[in-house]
Amino acid sequence: MIDRQDTYLYQGKRKKMLEGLKLKGINDVVLAAMFKVPRHVFYDSALVHFAYDEENAFDIGEGQTISRPSTVAIQTQLLDIKKGDKILEIGTGCGYQTAVLIEMGAKVWSIERQGKLYEKTKVNLPQLGYNAKLFHGDGFKGLPQQAPFDKIIITCGAPFIPKDLLLQLKENGGIMVIPVGEGVTQIMNVITRKTGMEFDKRELGQFKFVPMLKDKK
Repeated sequence: MIDRQDTYLYQGKRKKMLEGLKLKGINDVVLAAMFKVPRHVFYDSALVHFAYDEENAFDIGEGQTISRPSTVAIQTQLLDIKKGDKILEIGTGCGYQTAVLIEMGAKVWSIERQGKLYEKTKVNLPQLGYNAKLFHGDGFKGLPQQAPFDKIIITCGAPFIPKDLLLQLKENGGIMVIPVGEGVTQIMNVITRKTGMEFDKRELGQFKFVPMLKDKK
């Protein structure tokens, strides 16, 4: 069961969570979007009291997790979202990051490799008032038929930077945020496409994600 009630208690917990994120340097635009998304509704009732906990990423089934609030906030901020941006998300998960992107004013195309999780989220997100174009498939391939995208966000640890995804970024300013690494931790990369095969890359510290895998049903 999912607790869909957004009580004053949950709102208070969310405000406290956001106060902590502000101290970490998260800007007011991202904080405002995250306040609008009741994070606890993406948790099963047995785990709902952990929803606003910064310490851990919690299991959402099928070996996947919902990222820590700070990770969601940092990736969102790094995307530098403008209203109306067309965004490709790799790793829909439970849809929490998707909802935050939508609250930022983005139009979201999202791919989930786990079939059961995809089926669950494609029902839950619209019921919560969030409409994204959801796909079940291989995130390494992206959605070439829908490209180019203004921004691409990868919410799982990639063993390398997929060339197919780079080519789906728009030229002259398209941004990809991707954690890269095959170990326990990954390095967050921010890649900006210039023209053709010319890209700028920045590395921004260690994070921990579940791995990005191919051909999972």
